[in-house]
Amino acid sequence: MNIKLISKHGIEIALVHSDEVLITDVQSALDLIASVSFEAGTNRIILPKSAICEEFFDLKTRLAGEILQKFINYQTKVAIVGSFANYQSESLKDFIYESNKGKDLFFLSDEEQATDKLSNV
Repeated sequence: MNIKLISKHGIEIALVHSDEVLITDVQSALDLIASVSFEAGTNRIILPKSAICEEFFDLKTRLAGEILQKFINYQTKVAIVGSFANYQSESLKDFIYESNKGKDLFFLSDEEQATDKLSNV
């Protein structure tokens, strides 16, 4: 895992790059929150979609909700960057739509959008 710190509008954002899946369960999400907080000193994270296990995107597993709750509990905002067009689940599309209207979790197409979003919430 590589963390690059970005600053926009005086807000520090951690841009995380990884060649491996970082979030596979609730504990790995907590580990990521702790690592970014310790290493980068921020609670705003941009994470590539490829760093999250596919079970996250199957809402029947309840993993997305459990992980989102941990981000909220630890006051960490996260933008997941990638393409979500290949998912056919209407409930997932609704989850993404509602998340993007909120202030904690965002599903965006690129790092520039993610930086803009996280520096304005």
